[in-house]
Amino acid sequence: MKIAAVQMVSTPSVEKNLETARRLVGRAAADGATLVVLPEYFCFMGKSDRDKLRVAEAPGDGPIQRMLAESAREHGVWLIGGTLPLAIEGAAPTGDGGVDRVMNANLVFSPRGVQAARYDKMHLFAYDNGRERYDESRTLQAGRTPVALDAGGMRVGLSVCYDLRFPELYRALAKPPCDLISVPSAFTYTTGAAHWEILLRARAIENQCYVVAAAQGGTHENGRRTFGHSLVVDPWGEVVACRGEDGEGVVVAEVSRERITDVRRQLPALEHRLDF
Repeated sequence: MKIAAVQMVSTPSVEKNLETARRLVGRAAADGATLVVLPEYFCFMGKSDRDKLRVAEAPGDGPIQRMLAESAREHGVWLIGGTLPLAIEGAAPTGDGGVDRVMNANLVFSPRGVQAARYDKMHLFAYDNGRERYDESRTLQAGRTPVALDAGGMRVGLSVCYDLRFPELYRALAKPPCDLISVPSAFTYTTGAAHWEILLRARAIENQCYVVAAAQGGTHENGRRTFGHSLVVDPWGEVVACRGEDGEGVVVAEVSRERITDVRRQLPALEHRLDF
């Protein structure tokens, strides 16, 4: 089967971002992909971190979730919907119609347009080098549960962006081992240039599976620059597809179950794991 990673440069306009995502999912499907991954925050990159609180949707209801369901159904694809802000039951309301904290939720829709899985980002990004400062815990609540699902006969492990730095999450997903790991992301340019590809290749190598990483890539209206380089890595750690430039686009790669089997047969590292 073919899989695709969609790269975007999302804006503060939900409507504009949804239109772009629809178009790029259609392009991926036209290229033969049957599983498509959108980037983290595909639907919204606000001027400030708190802006996302005003566009949060209730689980199961809202234009962002409808767009994901409709696109999956229209193109007959498994759609891993990047992330969107979902309201938390009981969250404190703010004076502008929003809430004080949301989940950064990764929703998966089947080719019938039915939600098949939900993963809430577990590791919340924090970074401060004196020039750039981020702290997702100010607006997000961390998820608690690893999630994997069967999609088109593949076991797919779900993760988001900063999760990539925590290999224990992927070990928890490897029971049984995944065929594919999904990593929708919005890596900063600084951290991406240093660590993006090497971390993705490491997760593929140690879990002997494919990794697909759909990224934000470019300079956004809020001034933030994201690294891009959306890519697919095979179970041997080889990059088999990559968008090596800024801007929106789609990368498509073939996923081979035989490749997974061959790597695991030749180097049975997964069988040699120890539980400490």
